[in-house]
Amino acid sequence: MIPDGNALHITEGVRNMRKLSAAARVAGAVIAVTLGFSGGPTQADDDDHDEDGAEAQEFIHGAPATPSDPWLLAAGGRIYDNWWEALDREEPEGTHPSYPATGEQSGPDTWRCKECHGWDYRGAGGVYRKGSHYTGIKGIEGAIGKPEAEIAALLRAPLHGYTPEMIEDDELARIAAFVSRGQVDMSTIVDGETRAIIAGDPDRGRGIFQTVCAACHGFDGRFLDWGDDGEHAYVGTEATTVPDEVLNKILNAHTGVAMVNLRAFPLDAAVDVLSYTATLPAE
Repeated sequence: MIPDGNALHITEGVRNMRKLSAAARVAGAVIAVTLGFSGGPTQADDDDHDEDGAEAQEFIHGAPATPSDPWLLAAGGRIYDNWWEALDREEPEGTHPSYPATGEQSGPDTWRCKECHGWDYRGAGGVYRKGSHYTGIKGIEGAIGKPEAEIAALLRAPLHGYTPEMIEDDELARIAAFVSRGQVDMSTIVDGETRAIIAGDPDRGRGIFQTVCAACHGFDGRFLDWGDDGEHAYVGTEATTVPDEVLNKILNAHTGVAMVNLRAFPLDAAVDVLSYTATLPAE
């Protein structure tokens, strides 16, 4: 689970990486190298990178020969999050032409779908109705059930302006599928005012976290620390401050890293994990 747009720093070596399984080592190494977590592993040994790097990159940026629907929706969710990291493309230059002049953001982040439409997909009607991410732009919940070809065409149109060089046609189909069929009703899971998690069974979530997520995050959620300026930021920190973003990561994985996701399982499983992570240490 990654804080929105934070600068991240590396502080530790690879000793802890050798305690993980091979799969977890690849995941942790890619996370650390790509994002620069502090308090966690920095990079794998050169031999590990040579042996596993290409396979990890295929998992992160490639596609299965026969994609399943859960994979398609999760891949679309990562494009919604940050398409150039999800697809291993060049970062866009400048501020998006359609980004409102009254908005407080600038630069490449304004090209991210989530930057205007929010982690709760409700845009100005949701969490982004105020604060530094406010744009006045509506959410995408109205597109639920819309024909995916129609959504893809809208993303190609000048208002969004995503060219084939940025997002290829088959990749655009993934985000169109996510917008049409992959959204969840965040209002039933996270309180829009307090940001408190109002759904999920932490005990069931504990079982999933300890057998899946702990491979990279550790049993107490503190193996990876992406804090800055002396402040810790663990999975427990993020679950209590940006739970809607964390749920997106649980369902779709974070962009640009070898992270598992729970898109193939019932939504309840992801919500249970979210509720459990909020009980983990925040500092």
